[in-house]
Amino acid sequence: MKELSLSQRLQQLSIEDLNTRVESMRRDLFGLRVNAATTKVKDFSQYKKLRKHIARIMTAIRAKTGALVSVKKS
Repeated sequence: MKELSLSQRLQQLSIEDLNTRVESMRRDLFGLRVNAATTKVKDFSQYKKLRKHIARIMTAIRAKTGALVSVKKS
C-alpha cells in the first residue's frame, strides 16, 4: 500500500489536532532560539524545517476552515 504524503496526512487530522501540533512546534522553535542564545547550536537547519512545517500545518488549518466557511455560505 502506498504511503500518504505529509499534506494528505495533515488533511486527515482535525483542526484541534492541527492546532495542538502548531503550538507544540512553536514551543520547540522557541526552545531552539533559547538554546542558540545560551549554547552553541549544532544544526541551524532545524529552524527552517520547523518554520516550514508550521506553515504547512497552518495552510491545512486554513484550507479546512475555508472549506467550512464556503459550505456555510452555499
